[in-house]
Amino acid sequence: MNTSGECSVRSGSPSPVRAVPSNGGTGHGADVVFLHGIASRMAAEVDFDDILNEVVDFATALVKCDSCFVYLLEGDELVLRASKNSHPEAVGKLKLKLGQGITGWVAKHQKPVVIAQDAALDPRFRLFNELPEDRFEAFLSVPLLSRGRVVGVINLQNIATHDYTEREISLVSTVGFLVGAEIEMARLEKEKSQLADRLEVRKLVERAKGILQRDLKISEAEAYLMLQRQSQHRRKSMKDIAEAVTLSHAVKQRWL
Repeated sequence: MNTSGECSVRSGSPSPVRAVPSNGGTGHGADVVFLHGIASRMAAEVDFDDILNEVVDFATALVKCDSCFVYLLEGDELVLRASKNSHPEAVGKLKLKLGQGITGWVAKHQKPVVIAQDAALDPRFRLFNELPEDRFEAFLSVPLLSRGRVVGVINLQNIATHDYTEREISLVSTVGFLVGAEIEMARLEKEKSQLADRLEVRKLVERAKGILQRDLKISEAEAYLMLQRQSQHRRKSMKDIAEAVTLSHAVKQRWL
């Protein structure tokens, strides 16, 4: 956020989203403008990782905090996928089960948790070895939801005591609803792209196997084993080896 109270804008974003001061002095109209700005930016075509960073930006623009974590539900685990001001090295590594810790409780029950002080005394609190020096007094945890299903959790944490206002809680919860569907759509697009890549690799390997079978008069299993051994020996992917075989075959055919 810059000195004029605006969040930084990535290239290609429709327009800056003005950070509404957490003291509530700007009123309902400013809240509507802010949330409209979020919806507009979410409607833009952005990368999946950028969407996660946007979630962090939105949440920390609304509430003054010392750190912000975004967890995504992957299978039956919540995985830390974005953070601000604390432990970037834990991103992608810190995982917890549904119901585990305050974050897991929020995901399981799909309800926010608000703790103004002594967060470590809450019976749901869990201290992670990956975050040894974290001693937060205040904790705001909100679910990310899509069509009634949890897709993640936003955590805002304060080292000192902090009384989260009803307005802050409401706005962060609304952000959770707005971006939850977008995160789910982006995840599905990413999975679709990864599936398409795997299918393309499979087609290339099948084509390369057929070439080896015809040229060397070997079985399908032997052709696959040959590709696999070349991949291991050359430390190249099966895709690279298969492409090399098909390219070599095409060059030979051109000179026949």
